[in-house]
Amino acid sequence: IINIIIGGGIFVLPAIIAASLGAASIIAYLFCGFVMVLVMGCFAELGSVYTGTGGSYNYIVSSFGNYPGFLTAILIVMASFTGDAAVANAIVDILSTFLPVFKDFWAQSLFFILLFFGFGYINIIGLKKGVGFVKIITVLKLAPLLLIIIFGYTEVSISNLYWESTPSSAQIGEMSLILFFAFVGAEKGLSLSGEVKNPKKTIPKAIALSIIAILIIYILIQLISQGVLGDTLSNYDKNPLAQVANTMLGPVGFTIITFGAALSMIGSISSKILSMPRVVFAAAKDHVIPIKKLGTVHQKYATPYMAILLYVCLGFCFSIIGGFKELAIISSASTLLIYLGISFATIKLKTSKLKNTTDGFKVPGGYIIPIASVVVILWLLSKLSQEKIMMFIGVLLFLSIVFFSIKLFSKKN
Repeated sequence: IINIIIGGGIFVLPAIIAASLGAASIIAYLFCGFVMVLVMGCFAELGSVYTGTGGSYNYIVSSFGNYPGFLTAILIVMASFTGDAAVANAIVDILSTFLPVFKDFWAQSLFFILLFFGFGYINIIGLKKGVGFVKIITVLKLAPLLLIIIFGYTEVSISNLYWESTPSSAQIGEMSLILFFAFVGAEKGLSLSGEVKNPKKTIPKAIALSIIAILIIYILIQLISQGVLGDTLSNYDKNPLAQVANTMLGPVGFTIITFGAALSMIGSISSKILSMPRVVFAAAKDHVIPIKKLGTVHQKYATPYMAILLYVCLGFCFSIIGGFKELAIISSASTLLIYLGISFATIKLKTSKLKNTTDGFKVPGGYIIPIASVVVILWLLSKLSQEKIMMFIGVLLFLSIVFFSIKLFSKKN
């Protein structure tokens, strides 16, 4: 779970969160951790009952049917490619602090082309080549964060950590919506919870330990960044951790963290390009996504090349038209909508006969945790701008029209 969650966002988020919350930024981290505990409890209970593959999609289809399942499948893909586009923008922002050429639109565009279509090509010609790169990056991606933690604490000024004021709930909500981008993905680690031995003991322990470990890493990164840079942290929103390293180790530290962070974030994108097109492929084969071509494989390489091409094209297009913050919020909100469905599915499970047909994990407190999850997620989504709320309503309406039009057309045939 820890390896899945820690991705690219944490390398730039400390400065963004500090710009609004200052030294009180840890409140947003604790709140996001609390939300994840609620949601992961719901995932664990559903996973112990619905043991098939498909994760969120499987749980929601099993609970509510094909229409919510269709919306979930699209939202999963949408959250992923907008997340990749956000991280891609963060990479060019980081590199631009070392190589100013990356401030130019043409250089950014060329980088996005090489990034998305390069990994797309690797995954089309063979899964093993893509998996090999992802494994290497998985080992290395924690290195920049650990370097900051190990060497940074000696440079911390305690006076920089004092709260000048307590932020409002509105500020906490708005920043948590962005910060949540760094917490998503843990559900993939719980997708096999139905196969875990002694799930009643193992699952809650895994959730608790993983969320605690992630919170410790993230909060240490935030505290060290705030403690070293103080009020100037928000000035380095493109590459905050490299600036911390520059204070600690000079230009060598700046260079190491800059390229270490970029490499880690590239690895995060590569793993998504490797896995998410196969979700599109599977959904097309199951007729959830009504485009037959997306369910075909390459004649020579036997890979879902059309799904891969669609995914990298979407990732590239969104990376061109959006920035990190905007895309991270869209990705977070898409994920929160999925988590909302999971919370409702858990409530439904608790009211059904299925709740007594398995010895799997049951979230403690009865309805308290899934209901709390619904309330907290709705509160977070309410912090979206009116423009983004209307955008999501429009997307969901469009998808609904597509779904029911296809259903009507199929009946006529």
